[in-house]
Amino acid sequence: MSDQVPALEATGAGLRYGRAWALRGCFASVPQGRVAALVGPNGAGKSSLMRLAVGLRRASEGEVRVFGQPPRGANLPRVAFVAQDKPLYPELTVAETIRAGAGLNPRFDTQGARRRLDDLGIPQRKRIRQLSGGQRAQVAITLAVAKRADLVVLDEPLANLDPLARHEVMEGLMSAVAERGLTVLLSSHVVAELAEVCDHLILVSRGRVQVAGDIEELVSAHRLLVGPSGTTPAGSYDVIGRSDTERQTTLLARVRGPVHDPRWTARELSLEDMVLGYLRAPDAVLTPRPVAL
Repeated sequence: MSDQVPALEATGAGLRYGRAWALRGCFASVPQGRVAALVGPNGAGKSSLMRLAVGLRRASEGEVRVFGQPPRGANLPRVAFVAQDKPLYPELTVAETIRAGAGLNPRFDTQGARRRLDDLGIPQRKRIRQLSGGQRAQVAITLAVAKRADLVVLDEPLANLDPLARHEVMEGLMSAVAERGLTVLLSSHVVAELAEVCDHLILVSRGRVQVAGDIEELVSAHRLLVGPSGTTPAGSYDVIGRSDTERQTTLLARVRGPVHDPRWTARELSLEDMVLGYLRAPDAVLTPRPVAL
């Protein structure tokens, strides 16, 4: 078991706006060097968790740590954030945007940023407002990577992009991850595309974490159990969701051992199937609380 401090760890974290809790009792841990998908419906608390992770807000309860320390002060340069609307100054050229990034961040990799944008075919003389949505996303991600942060947090980086632009953005991001060994936390509604690039999952619903962990381990631990209506199979498992018809019962289950009933079959699930199953059952919470380091 690795003794490496997690890149991101939330321990009982909550965020309150007035009397309303946007996030509460959040437990999640992202190991260093992982690409973590943060998924959930609108209003679930994803952006709130991201704001805590990058130091834009302080937790109303519990705590969030980045590489073992609060995300503020001397630790803040280790975190980079790209908001959903990818805020860039539209009248600046790409080259001027890079210079602004260098002026605001002492460890900024100017040459690396220029080289990456050249490789992506983005003209540095163009103004930001003249770029396509995909190109603007690439510029925003390039600034985040060039900050030389160790954790890059991306809020809906694929929003409002066409399929080709989404593919190019994710390809460019994975190239940067491989080159720098970054840890990435990204939120998106495009679960199928996340499955191709992410190896860790945090699923948030109704302001709390439903399930979190290594994607491969989570998917392999879940099955769709199908059997005769009105029966229940013997075995060790937790039921996430259930549907019944006159002829059969279907269970989405997190299994811990074999199902002992020949009338029942166990089918493998995709990441998208598993995520949808949890979203249809928002009261199902099966995330063990991590041990504080």
